[in-house]
Amino acid sequence: MADRADDVQKPFAGAGEGFAPLPPARRGGRGSRLVQRLLRLEPPLTRSVAVQRDLPVPMPDGTVLLADRWAPRADGDGLPTALIRTPYGRRGPMIAVAAVPLAERGFQVVVQSTRGTFGSGGVHVPFRDEREDGLATLDWLVSRPWCGESVVLTGGSYLGHVQWAVADRLPPQVKAIIPVVTESALTLDFLREDAFSLETPFRWGVMVAGQERRAAMLRQLLDERRTHRAQFTLPLDRADTAALGRRSQYIQDMLVHGADDPHWSGGDHRARVADVSVPVSSVAGWYDIFLPGQLRDCQALLAAGREPRLTIGPWSHAAVGVFAEAATQTLSFGLAHARGEQPPERAPVRLYVMGEEAWRDAESWPPPGYEPRRFHLHPDGALSADEPPESDPDGYRYDPADPTPAVGGVRLTGRHAGRKDNTALESRPDVLTYTTPPLGTDVEVIGEVTAEIWFRSSLLWADVFVRLCDVDEKGRSTNVCDGLLSLTEAESTTLATVRLWPTAQLFKKGHRIRVQVSSGAFPRFARNPGTGEPRATATTLRAADQQVFHDPAHPSALLLPVRRT
Repeated sequence: MADRADDVQKPFAGAGEGFAPLPPARRGGRGSRLVQRLLRLEPPLTRSVAVQRDLPVPMPDGTVLLADRWAPRADGDGLPTALIRTPYGRRGPMIAVAAVPLAERGFQVVVQSTRGTFGSGGVHVPFRDEREDGLATLDWLVSRPWCGESVVLTGGSYLGHVQWAVADRLPPQVKAIIPVVTESALTLDFLREDAFSLETPFRWGVMVAGQERRAAMLRQLLDERRTHRAQFTLPLDRADTAALGRRSQYIQDMLVHGADDPHWSGGDHRARVADVSVPVSSVAGWYDIFLPGQLRDCQALLAAGREPRLTIGPWSHAAVGVFAEAATQTLSFGLAHARGEQPPERAPVRLYVMGEEAWRDAESWPPPGYEPRRFHLHPDGALSADEPPESDPDGYRYDPADPTPAVGGVRLTGRHAGRKDNTALESRPDVLTYTTPPLGTDVEVIGEVTAEIWFRSSLLWADVFVRLCDVDEKGRSTNVCDGLLSLTEAESTTLATVRLWPTAQLFKKGHRIRVQVSSGAFPRFARNPGTGEPRATATTLRAADQQVFHDPAHPSALLLPVRRT
């Protein structure tokens, strides 16, 4: 598994979500071997697979969804069935890497287009119908004479969310689920009032709106600049028209309905997780957009007495390593359970420790043996475990007309995501940095990361963005994790408690730990206009003078879970 860490920055070639094209697998041809090398899989049992197209799957309301069945040409009936439910289509690159490798290695695979997509009937309303449709699909599947006695649910992102939608009411034939870079309340964390993430839901909405056009993937690439520029549109409720030339109901909904709005209740399955009884193997990435929710789901399973497996690599949402590990877990963990066998033995949690560039086993998340250590912001850009001295606050000016950009980190598109050089970002006047001296020993950080920033703005409405970085001996600053908090009474000196992404990072001896403080990371997070207007209809942008305090009465600090010595 360790060699897959090199794939962290390589964008995965799949349908939807901004992936680049990959040659499709050919039955017995070069494509199959290319996918084998790409996913680093063992040779298959067969390269001769066949597909049955457009199998009709009736829903209780009379709607018919379509599915394809991939299986070995010889002796496919009765094999364990892997079910993949997807809104991104049943042909092309995604199937070459998600379905065909499984059909070559012991599964038959059913790939279904979700409601209203790629030939399936009904109207596609993201997340709304996945529970009812998923349960009906399972009832249909287990009644097929070729299905056999065992089913495994697998897939990433939306394809993983649909697993959580039904996972508490599975028929006995379902033996395991493999949710990959996903969570039970998909996208709701992006819509929080105190940290509204624009880029991911907007780009996803644009992609889904155009994915069934001819040459859709090429059009996405050609329209990349247009999509990026559209995120600057004021008011934001016209951004969909700027990107697509027409309105998108999903984009309109995500601008108007916050995370707690009942509008999204049909896609919120958090309450079901504790009732899931089948084995679960979850695959996540340190730079994945859904990581916090995925860890929440795993902790809910643990609290309910379950024993899920969790693998977290150095991956972004669209990295090759994610899908290589997804295939590995489906073929080892999933296929073993489908056959009534025990999967290969391993620790419940397997983490990739960045900086050390090595895998680490643990019994739980967060792993034991780590305790919070405060690193205080000091004057003159220093960061220290010592208490701060008396000092004046640092200041910067944030202008939403020239927003602080997002550089690397948690992004939807592969080439923009993950570990990046932050040198240019840190040279901007609207970014403050605080850095330790060179470390005398290694400092290992694994777990939840939080920042406590004493902050004041010239406006009532302001954002606080905090990023943790690793600075090497040559001065290169690389982002580790980050987070943002929106304040609504920022004119008063306020303690902003910012939740950063969880991480596993070894800061090596001679390296330095750095904290960035700014007021944005656009377009990952929406610009704060500084006016308090609703995000969908705001038209005025106001620049703000921001202050960060670091004195004994206002001890701003980063809290890192450091390994006890």
